[in-house]
Amino acid sequence: MNEQAVRWLILVIKLPAEPSRHRVAVWRELRRIGALSLGQGIWAVPEVPVFTGGVQRALELTESAGGQAVALQASGRSEQDAARLRDMFTAARSADWTEFLADCGKFEEEIAKEIRIGKFTLAELEEEEQSLERLRRWHRDLTARDVFGAPEAAEAAARLKHCTAVCEHYSERVFSALHSTDEAAS
Repeated sequence: MNEQAVRWLILVIKLPAEPSRHRVAVWRELRRIGALSLGQGIWAVPEVPVFTGGVQRALELTESAGGQAVALQASGRSEQDAARLRDMFTAARSADWTEFLADCGKFEEEIAKEIRIGKFTLAELEEEEQSLERLRRWHRDLTARDVFGAPEAAEAAARLKHCTAVCEHYSERVFSALHSTDEAAS
């Protein structure tokens, strides 16, 4: 794909200083959708459908807070500018994937700890399944906004599959422990 063919939405947002909750709400929405901060109140996203809803919410939040927002269409002035913007966006997605991978590691460590201490309860299993579901949602969201394909995406997909397998193994251990306890009591 020609670098200059990528169109961007540039959002210029100005909000009142107080109350700060409005600035925080807009900032959170833009961060949630993966917008790239280019400077004070200036954000960019590729102009693709996955960002439409979040951009609209950020604009509505801005206007309801008494702020001003301007949305502009842009592309790189040169191939180098277009590549630089794309690289900045992809670097931000790489950072997101790195954080995701770290959380996968925490998930795996948590289950390893539960196995090590022999905590095979339905309550703990339910908690781990909820954590896995959170990882799945996060992966789905990151995949949707990683429009240029950060290099860490493939590793993240493989790691999520591994987390799923680890949770399935833990689930089998929980049910095995519960059934052996039931049989011992009979």
